[in-house]
Amino acid sequence: MSTDQHPDFFARHVDLLHQAVERTLDRGYWTPYPETPSASAYGAGAPELGEACFRDLLDRRFPLDGHPANGTVAAAEVSPYGFPLGVSYPHLVPEVAVATARSAATTWRATSPDVRAGVAAEILARLNASSFEIAHAVQHTTGQPFMMAFQAGGPHAQDRGLEAVAHAWQEQKRHPGTARWNKPQDKGGPLVMDKTFTPVGRGVSVLIACNTFPTWNGYPGLFASLATGNPVVIKPHRRAVLPLAITVRIAREVLAEAGFDPNVVLLAASRSDERTAPALATHPDVRIVDFTGSREFGDWLEANALQAAVHTEKAGLNTVVVDSTDDYAGLLRNLAFSLALYSGQMCTTPQNIFVPRDGFPTDQGPRTADEFARDLGTALDKLLGNPARAAAILGAVVNGGVLDRLNQATALDRTAHPSRELTYPDHPDAVVRTPLVARLDPKTDEDIYTTEWFGPVSFVIATDSTAHSLQLLHDTVRRHGALTASVYASDDAVLEAARQTALDAGVHLSENLTGGVFVNQSAAFSDFHGTAANPAANAALTDPAFVTGRFSVLQSRRHVPAKEQVHA
Repeated sequence: MSTDQHPDFFARHVDLLHQAVERTLDRGYWTPYPETPSASAYGAGAPELGEACFRDLLDRRFPLDGHPANGTVAAAEVSPYGFPLGVSYPHLVPEVAVATARSAATTWRATSPDVRAGVAAEILARLNASSFEIAHAVQHTTGQPFMMAFQAGGPHAQDRGLEAVAHAWQEQKRHPGTARWNKPQDKGGPLVMDKTFTPVGRGVSVLIACNTFPTWNGYPGLFASLATGNPVVIKPHRRAVLPLAITVRIAREVLAEAGFDPNVVLLAASRSDERTAPALATHPDVRIVDFTGSREFGDWLEANALQAAVHTEKAGLNTVVVDSTDDYAGLLRNLAFSLALYSGQMCTTPQNIFVPRDGFPTDQGPRTADEFARDLGTALDKLLGNPARAAAILGAVVNGGVLDRLNQATALDRTAHPSRELTYPDHPDAVVRTPLVARLDPKTDEDIYTTEWFGPVSFVIATDSTAHSLQLLHDTVRRHGALTASVYASDDAVLEAARQTALDAGVHLSENLTGGVFVNQSAAFSDFHGTAANPAANAALTDPAFVTGRFSVLQSRRHVPAKEQVHA
């Protein structure tokens, strides 16, 4: 590939790439992608143009020029806000998808890490320019409120993608491209060899995406694989195809402009009567699998896709331990928002809240577990009392499974604060529910709180003491996994005990969150999302381990003739 014939995307983005690498090392706040959905950040007319682009995609075949197909998929995408999207996509059976990706990989694998990083950065730049279009696609496939759909589906997802590119680029350049090896000998001249070291992608990568956060959870694996020289087959959730179809369209356009086969990135949409993810993941030519979704299928992938490096983010029992607080009002506001955000349909939403049965000290006087549950319910009512604000926080219920779990939780007859049905101001057909808070006892209700209740369901669980709460945190996370843990304590000794408990359980910990940062938020370049240290995930977004298994460093070597040694 000649840069005289194709754009030099690496030169265009090299400064950005260096900044991204630096930020992965210092872990401070940084983003190149504005998170504010405004014309001042994205240009005059950008919000209106993005919505118009989204509307133009509805009720038609999605435009993917030159994309291979085995027919057409009429996707089962219905907006949680009450209307069908009506978009159809190219259908691609697993065997053809993998074979096509493998065929397209040759020149992509052979090019340098610099070129690949530049192409990936250009894809991200164009995704950022399309953030409004993507935001509407995310909102109307996931049910996220628009602000969240814009931020998490757009700039924050792009941050995570760039973070993966930075790690991949840095790790591939850890070793020199060439070296002269010179070993002195007791007799005669030295042994001299010239060696080359080339990072080579493992092979076809399959991304199995989720319904709730298709881009935020999908971009790290997509860009880690691309930047390390692997073609990517994207298997979207059948109810959330559109955000990733837009991503594939943009990626293919950039690859073609850079002189590569656009089939390095493929969309493998499936029909409603197909289950293609297992066949894709276990195909003998697939070498990398990224998955976000259920614990059951994640465990199945880890046990069966043995030919591949498998990265999973599954389910867990996110836990809060309440010991004491100097800001009870702030605790309630923060926790209520964490429970309500996107109707609890986040893998990081707290579920189990352990509180000493006989009470804990606050700046407003002691509170028992029962009083805390009532106060939390009051905080939820206050937060969600205004319909417009409630809509902007809750969004819509993404699918019937979430509603079924909410109904099952109601039927437990442990409710301390009931869920309410709300009407979305602009979308009267949307299914909107406020969080339910139930009161449990660890002695009799273990089967309940050791099950994940994904959605707007949380439990206040009365314990014998804070030590008992920490033991339950440790045991449930070790056995069932968690992506987040949180503690509220005004005593340094308790905080230290919580830190040691979290370290041993293998979960990230947030301490005394009472302000504008919430336990279910995760910032790229600073926060790690997930760990490989408990059953909720076997990888972290994003660290070096997330990228190094996607490539190998292969070497070649040759003796250097004596006449060349003289002039070396």
